[in-house]
Amino acid sequence: SGFGLFAKIAAGGGVVRAIPAPGAGANPRSFFDKMNEWAREQGAGGLGYITFDAEGPKGPIARNLEADRAEAIRAACGLKAGDAVFFTAGKPAEAAKLAGQARLKLGHDLGLSEKTGFRFCWITDFPFYELNEETGQVDFSHNPFSMPQGEMAALEGQDPLTIGAYQYDVVCNGYEMASGAIRNHKAEIMVKAFGIAGYPPQAVEDRFGGMLNAFRYGAPPHGGMAAGIDRIVMLLADEPNLREINLFPMNQQGEELMMGSPSPVEEARTRELHIRTVMPPAKGAAGPKAS
Repeated sequence: SGFGLFAKIAAGGGVVRAIPAPGAGANPRSFFDKMNEWAREQGAGGLGYITFDAEGPKGPIARNLEADRAEAIRAACGLKAGDAVFFTAGKPAEAAKLAGQARLKLGHDLGLSEKTGFRFCWITDFPFYELNEETGQVDFSHNPFSMPQGEMAALEGQDPLTIGAYQYDVVCNGYEMASGAIRNHKAEIMVKAFGIAGYPPQAVEDRFGGMLNAFRYGAPPHGGMAAGIDRIVMLLADEPNLREINLFPMNQQGEELMMGSPSPVEEARTRELHIRTVMPPAKGAAGPKAS
């Protein structure tokens, strides 16, 4: 990249994602300012963009990018005069998440999203492990009890971060409708898989001994999936969110107003379970003094 910021991010192991926006180039500057404001509300620094007209590429990035590179971006995104492209940049997962959110927002704001019909897809080949950014250690990506692709051979011979999982989602119109996996049914694979994630064999035995014993007695291969009935109903009813189709929905504070839940719990009840309530300090209250 000839654009310094993107080049620096890429050199540091980050990525740059492009989100094509057909027809967006004809919008006034305020449209792009609002997109940047929206991105900052999502916790990002903003959204870079290039617009294209009959005279060529325009915008802050285009002014700092060689013409042939801007043309290569236009061609790769399948854009023409009157279109635009937005960019997210950063760590791979963060850039991908913001790019996905921006794609949905642009589809809505530009009237590009399909209004009728049901579009399904399967999402497969989830990573079995990921790198925990806080600890720097390998950790499970999602479901530690699913079967790793390649089974024991993969666990013993592959870079953990390249191992896939037999996990899958069914998505309709961008909403997860069902999720499932082929489960692990072999004790030795489970112990090895947890070992890679930093769990000693005895810790696995202590926590999941019942499951391991079932596997040792010969649990058969098994798997399945669970459907989100409320999301299916939401799509069939053409409603914008789950609160519109639930009989007693929670509000945005997580309260269910019909039953008055959550409600206070008597102190005697919490003592039975060795639980105590710790309230946050009042605004403006002084913190604990150093001793």
